[in-house]
Amino acid sequence: MTLDILQMVLVTVLAAATPLILAGIGELLVERSGVLNLGVEGMMIFGAAVGFAVAMQTGSTLLGALGGAGAGLLLSALFGILTVGLAANQVASGLSLTILGLGLSGLVGASYVGMKRDPAPHLSIPGLTDLPGIGKLLFGQDAFVYLAVGLVAAVWWFLWRTRTGLILRAIGDDHVATHALGLQVRKVRFLSVLFGGACAGLGGAYLSLAYTPFWAPGMTAGRGWIALALVVFASWKPVRVAAGALLFGGATVLQLHAQAAGLGLPGQLLSAVPYLATILALVLLSLGQRHGGSLAPAALGRVFTPSR
Repeated sequence: MTLDILQMVLVTVLAAATPLILAGIGELLVERSGVLNLGVEGMMIFGAAVGFAVAMQTGSTLLGALGGAGAGLLLSALFGILTVGLAANQVASGLSLTILGLGLSGLVGASYVGMKRDPAPHLSIPGLTDLPGIGKLLFGQDAFVYLAVGLVAAVWWFLWRTRTGLILRAIGDDHVATHALGLQVRKVRFLSVLFGGACAGLGGAYLSLAYTPFWAPGMTAGRGWIALALVVFASWKPVRVAAGALLFGGATVLQLHAQAAGLGLPGQLLSAVPYLATILALVLLSLGQRHGGSLAPAALGRVFTPSR
């Protein structure tokens, strides 16, 4: 395998992993604060629909991305009001949010089914993008990819290198004790939920603006649920979430090559390979860490109990 072919494969893997990184990193911060939002799939698909609609109307990929992030933010705000403000059940609210997002995406995207647009522009630096083997991988991606990588580093730094991140983790571990200390538990959790929603909406917008630049109902194809699984089985650590997303991207590439090779297996089975491979690998990773104790925020064990 030549360097150029290897580079093409890695570029494809990274592209497939990007929406999961964006959605997963946002959900990681939400769960670190002690809130479980099962509405990631709904926020992603709504972000994809709104992002594509805004981009088609304005001709701007940037405005489309902002529109997608805003759509996710809007749905997450509703979730935050219900669960953080009104102490509604987090599981029921999250599932309802997914159903709502799917319905709203169909409404917003009804007029755009089958329409296509130019994909998000890629970075091009003379002398660097054309470097053999690494040029396109490092210096030829679109802005979504660089943002996803930057978010992984930023969230890691925020959680483990800042006082605010320490407060957020403490609230996730024991919201009663932190409230007794005078910390603003509801404010921190609500802001975390908003951040997670914006990231999920941005991940959905990436699908319709860059990965496959058209709108189709259900185009997220369960990626929101995969992002949730990545967060849990990656032990709520940003770098492991990114690694799990790359694993999904690699399995996606293998599945596409297997279909092109005509192995004689049902297409539906091959399409399920990336999801099965990701879940299996992360389950094995989680089992390997059992002896070290659970790293989950303690409050997530009480998601069926209304937060105070």
